[in-house]
Amino acid sequence: MTPKRVLVTRHLPEGSLDPLNDAGFDVVQHGETSPLTPDELSDEIRRVDGIVCLLTDRVDRRILEAGAGRLRVVANVAVGYDNIDLAAANDLGVAVCNTPGVLDDTTADLAFLLILAASRVMSDAERDLRAGKWTGWAVNQYLGQDVHGRTLGLVGWGRIARRVADRARGFGMQVFHHARRPSGESGYVSELDDLLRAADVVSIHVPLREDTYHLIGPRRIGLMKPTAVLVNTARGPIVDEAALAEALHANRIFAAGLDVYEDEPNVHPRLLSAPRTVLLPHVGSASVATRTAMGRLASRSVVDVLCGRLPPTLVTV
Repeated sequence: MTPKRVLVTRHLPEGSLDPLNDAGFDVVQHGETSPLTPDELSDEIRRVDGIVCLLTDRVDRRILEAGAGRLRVVANVAVGYDNIDLAAANDLGVAVCNTPGVLDDTTADLAFLLILAASRVMSDAERDLRAGKWTGWAVNQYLGQDVHGRTLGLVGWGRIARRVADRARGFGMQVFHHARRPSGESGYVSELDDLLRAADVVSIHVPLREDTYHLIGPRRIGLMKPTAVLVNTARGPIVDEAALAEALHANRIFAAGLDVYEDEPNVHPRLLSAPRTVLLPHVGSASVATRTAMGRLASRSVVDVLCGRLPPTLVTV
């Protein structure tokens, strides 16, 4: 019997593909650091039964139709799956899987790092030190906002948001959250606008959908306290970067910490020059253990589908 053939669109951490290799599959790994072009992906997908891809791979209807008749599963090494056309996959009978759960704590650590660093203006302080602009201790220098005792507003109440809440309580923060549906839990705020008005720190934890695109735009940024800090580790387009940049330059909010951007890897130039802004290059889940676990989970999902089993991380429309 001809072994199943699986395309892996990028080099993954060592051990990530063990489930595929253990199953005896023929693994074709694209070793470049840059994504396959749409034409290259269309060409490759015609000859495989499954693919393990990254969030930077756009798997749209045209790509999926190129694999029609053979392709059975697309496993995304990410929690989000906005890079995959779910409706097209459903039409074509292609299973879509993601990697929830294994990156929750690592991403929550990063979100809280941004809360701390942005609140305490660490980016500005480090920049001056490295540039030789620091002339010594001064009582009014690099004055940030305390994190302990402040109010955290979580936009979204999924697994990562809950982990951030755990960390915040350890710092003595009061935690509130908003979600599309009532959570039935303490701290739930039914109106996002009310959450934004009340929070000292706002952290974004919702998926990118049509209704969350620019969820935090000029009007909602205007609701936030002038001492507030905005953190985004979810998806870039949830926040209107231009509006956020203008608010930071005009001191309408105090600070921001971002790990994701609207047009990655490009960053809005006004954000790059904004004061009290910590900018990271999408490293939320970037630990060796977590990225390896994500790759293994995606690989196991492909094995499950191609062996006729229901994968635990199947995404439904």
